[in-house]
Amino acid sequence: MAVLLPWLKLKISSFIFLGYEYNNQNKFTTFAARRLGYPIVDVELQDLNFYAAFEEAVTVYGNEIYAYKIRENYLTLEGADNTIDINDVIITPNLGRIIDISEQYGVEAGTGGNVDWHSGLIQLTKSVQDYNLEEWAHQNISHYKGRDIEIMKVFYEAPPAMLRFFDPYVGSGMGTMDMMDSFGFENFSPAGVDFMLMPINYDLQVIQQIEFNDMIRRANYSFEMHNNNLRIFPIPDGTPTTMKFEYILKSERSSASFEDARGRISQISGVPYKNPHYDDINSVGRSWIFEYALALCKEMLGYVRGKYQTVPIPGDTVTLNQNDLITAATSEKERLIDRLRAYLDETSREKLLERRATEGDFIEKELSKVPFPIYIG
Repeated sequence: MAVLLPWLKLKISSFIFLGYEYNNQNKFTTFAARRLGYPIVDVELQDLNFYAAFEEAVTVYGNEIYAYKIRENYLTLEGADNTIDINDVIITPNLGRIIDISEQYGVEAGTGGNVDWHSGLIQLTKSVQDYNLEEWAHQNISHYKGRDIEIMKVFYEAPPAMLRFFDPYVGSGMGTMDMMDSFGFENFSPAGVDFMLMPINYDLQVIQQIEFNDMIRRANYSFEMHNNNLRIFPIPDGTPTTMKFEYILKSERSSASFEDARGRISQISGVPYKNPHYDDINSVGRSWIFEYALALCKEMLGYVRGKYQTVPIPGDTVTLNQNDLITAATSEKERLIDRLRAYLDETSREKLLERRATEGDFIEKELSKVPFPIYIG
């Protein structure tokens, strides 16, 4: 059976295959053909079979490398410009996407986030204790569709204890100072304007006493919220009062989870890695590519020889080694993929930092055995 090899059949200068120069493929073709037994035995593969195996090996190598890089850096890559030449970029991790993800907690805590809080006012009516804020929303929010409001905060608190604060030393002349204005409390001052500056713990205890008195001995200012139905305590007494509250729209919370990603990376398939150029791969990667491409050639050769299980020769028949080739090829491909992934895992950012920490511990132990110099003054 004839063997068709590239150096016998093709003019090398007339072909370019996926951007790789043919001299690299010729080196592999020579290597693979000889590993398969040529010229001692015939190799039933043509030039393009060797080239296809070589290109597939380079592609698989790049796929494993870039899949690892995406896993390692996707939180940084997501949302980035998808037109950059990422093959030649050093990626520095940042907290941008982590902060974006955590904004949802800021929304619920009222400390920021990506959903606006809206405010509303409701007029309290004498002897009316319960208020349905869904009805308020239907009347005051245009295009309200119902069940879309969520109350986040109600501004319904007792008057500050400072209004009922009594300073027994006011006007006593015992080191009094006019400090109410400097604290911004001039509108809440008792009858006098001067008071004795007492220790801060005394003022705190008096204020706490007033608040506990309101809570235990009298109807305290409070409210309950159930399914946007507001119940306030105590029952309004008729004094004109407007109560403020803040709310969000559930539809805005849901829509905040979606962002226009045109022109940006929004999924792993959109990370703009390109097939690596063989000339940019180092010797470690080239060795892996040669071994993987050779396994692919064994697999193809096994399928070719499987077309005819036996070949007649004068006086006998010859059984071809299809099963051996396919079994060996499958095993070698799995082993090479596992070896490459293990190598990538060992060079991950996490593993490198662990190794650096371990090296630091060993250096510290080694330095601890160095004798300290004796200082003589």
